[in-house]
Amino acid sequence: MKNIVILISGSGSNMAAIVAAARREQWAERRGVQISGVIANRADAGGLALAQAQGIRTEVVDHKKFATRTLFDEALAVAIKRHDPDARPALVVLAGFMRVLTAGFVAEFEGRLVNVHPSLLPAFTGLHTHQRAIDEGCKFAGATVHRVTAELDHGAILAQAVVPVLEGDTAERLAARVLTQEHLIYARTIFEMLY
Repeated sequence: MKNIVILISGSGSNMAAIVAAARREQWAERRGVQISGVIANRADAGGLALAQAQGIRTEVVDHKKFATRTLFDEALAVAIKRHDPDARPALVVLAGFMRVLTAGFVAEFEGRLVNVHPSLLPAFTGLHTHQRAIDEGCKFAGATVHRVTAELDHGAILAQAVVPVLEGDTAERLAARVLTQEHLIYARTIFEMLY
């Protein structure tokens, strides 16, 4: 069985969409893939309860308890390996995981790290993507699934979804439309990566 470990920081809506797709599309039966664990960097991340309700093991590695990003990433890597019998998960999926990872962490899981970003990369890396798209007068925004590299939001693009920016849009309204597309393309891309 190939294992997926999902990393979250908040409500876990992308994680929930991936879990729902895995069950609905029978990933375990069709691809020998299971979601073996969900790890959050915050104990109050709402996605933890969602994962537990689905019978998925959860864990918290609180980034505030570590003096450096390197120490946090080392503890996170150990936690990820606890969720895979071979200590080498097929994929580590960042689903709203709001931490910048060190080059050492990325190297350790090279080729197995994937993220979804709420913009049409390479445009608008980092934070506040929806407001930035509106401020720049963009006609379109969207979401990108990409491989994670040591350079923030610069990994190979695996999938994108385009959403129109409507007249009078707010960052919140645009974000809601983009999130709907994230839920669709992220699960589909993960499924295709594990073929």
